[in-house]
Amino acid sequence: MFPPKPPAAEWAHHQAVWIGFPSHAELWLEDLDPAREEVVAFARAVHAGGKGETVILVAADAEAGTVAERLAPFAQVVVEPFGDIWLRDTAPIIAGDGSARDFEFNGWGGKYDLPGDDSIGRRLADTRDLAVHACDWVLEGGAIDGDGTGVVVTTRQCLLNDNRNPTLTEAEIAQRLRDDLGFTQIVWLGDGLLNDHTDGHVDNLARFVGAGRVAIPEATENDPNWLVYQHARRDAEAAGLEVVGLPSPGRVLRDDEVVPASYMNFYIGNAAVVVPLYGAENDAAAVAAIQAIFPDRQVVGQRADHILTGGGSFHCISQQIPG
Repeated sequence: MFPPKPPAAEWAHHQAVWIGFPSHAELWLEDLDPAREEVVAFARAVHAGGKGETVILVAADAEAGTVAERLAPFAQVVVEPFGDIWLRDTAPIIAGDGSARDFEFNGWGGKYDLPGDDSIGRRLADTRDLAVHACDWVLEGGAIDGDGTGVVVTTRQCLLNDNRNPTLTEAEIAQRLRDDLGFTQIVWLGDGLLNDHTDGHVDNLARFVGAGRVAIPEATENDPNWLVYQHARRDAEAAGLEVVGLPSPGRVLRDDEVVPASYMNFYIGNAAVVVPLYGAENDAAAVAAIQAIFPDRQVVGQRADHILTGGGSFHCISQQIPG
């Protein structure tokens, strides 16, 4: 079987987007209701009054589905059991031929083993009548980012971690990225952000914003990730990529602990680009910088404090359906 065409770049047209809706009170505790409100605000910005793509809120049970329908009448609601809302990692990845790639999922290296997360990808693909190709190795969507031409960027910290695919070498993983997703150039970065429980997902560090053009944060004073950013820029430029520097939120603390806050976790929709904000000094500068990159879209900055308590942000909870 020949490799498929690579997945479309995120700025290509979307039919729809799956967005995870917080569903389990025991996971979210006092953050459940405000996290739901932040997710709905994100979904509304992506929908853009009908100018954006179709928004599909995915709820894990009937109660959450009823709440989602009430809060987001503009969206479609699908009820499918899952553990948590990080659909970037558990929903299928759509290849360039329109078929779905369903990878194995092991709870981010065995950290969070929740019922339904290992099967939600195939079930969501079935709701869209997509042809599904099962891929027999662990890969999360947030661990890769492609530019639509066959170039993909990832981190060694995640893809080569012993808790994912311990029997596969770097060369073997690169070959699987070629065979299963059609990538022709794999750009390896080093580590991801400090305290990222995903073991360094690249969608918090480096995002394609054009063919061969990748955005990477630039460190602020006292930035816990300053070396990570420097090394990422070095490796990306060595691979022949054009690097666009974007602001970093710097040191963001929650309960006196550094959290992996990043403006890179933005979502590129048909009509809007939605950027997570943290109440940091660079919030407005980040929105302005990303607006300059995407002049044909409205760039919207929104707080994601309560979603972040679960470990991610807007890109992490969404997976687009190209077409």
